[in-house]
Amino acid sequence: MNVIVPIFMGSKSDLKHAQAIADVLASFGIPYEMRIASAHKTPARLLEILAEYEADPRAKVFITIAGRSNALSGMADAAVTAPVIACPPRSDAFGGADIFSSLRMPSGVAPAVVLEAEAAALLAAKILALAEPALREKVRAYQQAHAERLAQADAEVREIRATV
Repeated sequence: MNVIVPIFMGSKSDLKHAQAIADVLASFGIPYEMRIASAHKTPARLLEILAEYEADPRAKVFITIAGRSNALSGMADAAVTAPVIACPPRSDAFGGADIFSSLRMPSGVAPAVVLEAEAAALLAAKILALAEPALREKVRAYQQAHAERLAQADAEVREIRATV
């Protein structure tokens, strides 16, 4: 597969969230690399790493993980031409209002925001499937498996109701 998903974390404290994304990407057979670079603390290094990926000819989707003041997603999106998916970790800090730093972006900057790790990986897979027909089939199979689980749950619930 001639694709890659660079997963950028603002710090190592985001590793658990990044690993959840990576696990789903791996289930699709999508290569990924996890990196740590902060838009606030190491902006030059972040731009250097992004430029390396930008020069890589593989199809790619970036996933960024940063909470609090999420400059990482906007800065990454402004520096690359590939899609960027912001997947901030869940936080109760500030009553959850730190999510606004992922939602409000300047004009010309447009990372998608997906709150669940599994869904961020799925969106990356769907985007990359535009260039990889084999990946399209894996996405279809993933969706079918979810539909089958839902149908099974429905049957189980109907059975409970029928016996009451």
